[in-house]
Amino acid sequence: MKQPPPTAWLVLVRVLFVAISVLSLGFLTWTMLLRLAIVTRRALDWGLFAAVLAIDILAVVLLGSEPGEEIHTPAGWTGLALLLGTLVAVLSYYLAAEVRHFHQLRHGAGYAPPPARTYGYPQQPYTDATTRPQTPPRTPPPHPPHSPHTPHPRPPIPTPPPQRPAPARIDQVRAELDELSDYLRKQGGPRDGDHEGGR
Repeated sequence: MKQPPPTAWLVLVRVLFVAISVLSLGFLTWTMLLRLAIVTRRALDWGLFAAVLAIDILAVVLLGSEPGEEIHTPAGWTGLALLLGTLVAVLSYYLAAEVRHFHQLRHGAGYAPPPARTYGYPQQPYTDATTRPQTPPRTPPPHPPHSPHTPHPRPPIPTPPPQRPAPARIDQVRAELDELSDYLRKQGGPRDGDHEGGR
């Protein structure tokens, strides 16, 4: 996009076209709209330029129909009103439209808004699962100790029924006891006999 001219140059050109229109008493009002139409290249400005040019020509014809140098007829007054009214309206429109046009050129040229994010939340940057810090899993808090205000029923502890030893086990224990008693008898038998014989 073409950069606009310096601001000082634009102000000078505006002052020049306004002075031409005012000093000509409105006869050259169309020059402001011609410049605006050339600069903006909008159909609206070209249409306004053609309309104002036609109004100026009509005003010149009405003022030229006056018999003397002074205005006496309604046609002359109408022509003068057309000239002055058009001058005031075109002057305000020209300045506002041209300032707006160059302001848009100056602040719109070379400006590109930052690309909008299309992922994640606007205030949270996107993080990949591999770069996201791993947090340990949360363990449930321990249960508070039992208090009288918060009853916590305990399940009853089942008592196992008494088990009787198997008969084979009893027989084995008896056999071992018998062997032990026999062994003790053999060990202590003669000593007992000697003792009894000495008596």
